[in-house]
Amino acid sequence: MDIWTRIASTVAAEFADLRSVEEATQILVRLALAGLLGALLGIERESKGKAAGIRTHMLVAMGSAMFVLVSELIVMAPADMSRVLQGVIAGVGFLGAGTILKGSAEAQVKGLTTAAGIWMTAGIGVAAGLGEESAAILSTVFTLIILTLLPILTGSMERAAPTSQLRERDEDER
Repeated sequence: MDIWTRIASTVAAEFADLRSVEEATQILVRLALAGLLGALLGIERESKGKAAGIRTHMLVAMGSAMFVLVSELIVMAPADMSRVLQGVIAGVGFLGAGTILKGSAEAQVKGLTTAAGIWMTAGIGVAAGLGEESAAILSTVFTLIILTLLPILTGSMERAAPTSQLRERDEDER
């Protein structure tokens, strides 16, 4: 056996974890869906000028999907899968915490919505990675509604409120 044959058989053995075309398709669909849904959330955040944009959200969604997908592929016990999920949730929470800034003024905090969005993006990635496509898509739709429509609604409510109520609310927030 010459060296090139040995190299080829070693490379083939490294990819032996793909047991079928169906499994390869499953991996591709789940990761692509996670990336696409993360991109939708990232586009919304980037359009608002936020630091965590399309690439960040895509990577968080795909990374979360990959952790649970691989855990599922190696047939992990439910208790072990629970620990993987706990690690993803805590790890992404730490990542989101990095987007939160506290200003010098009292109660001036920025980045909470971005942090929560990153955390939600991880949850969407987990759902996609576990093959729960409907849950991932519906969660993305609800998240986009929260990020796009709620600011419009709360803005119109603020414009309709008397100025004395706004002053009281501003004082409460300080």
